[in-house]
Amino acid sequence: MVFDFDSDQRGQAPNREELLRMGINAAKSGNILSARTIFEQILSEDSSNERAMMWLAKIADTKAERQQWLSRVLAVNPNNQAARDALNKMSYSRAARENRTLLIFGAVAFVLLILTLAIIAIVLTTR
Repeated sequence: MVFDFDSDQRGQAPNREELLRMGINAAKSGNILSARTIFEQILSEDSSNERAMMWLAKIADTKAERQQWLSRVLAVNPNNQAARDALNKMSYSRAARENRTLLIFGAVAFVLLILTLAIIAIVLTTR
């Protein structure tokens, strides 16, 4: 869907910067569908618009989609620190979750090992 904005004060369609502001305002006000449509329109005209991609990452429905947009920003501009930081934070969060899972598994395995050794010790001493 392409927005066909009838006019601004000069009787012209909004330029890319005005569209970007409209998309940002829509996103901030919670109108995610409109914001997404506006940002996608901007990208259809300028496929390397980092700001539109960053906003699409902010309003992404899933982590995978967010990661995809952030990666696309870095493909356009490898020096975009905000995109790099966001991807690093996502990686850190995932690693932290995995580490917690491993820690819990290790603790459970340790408790089971201690219980097994205790049961073996009890059986051997009662004979």
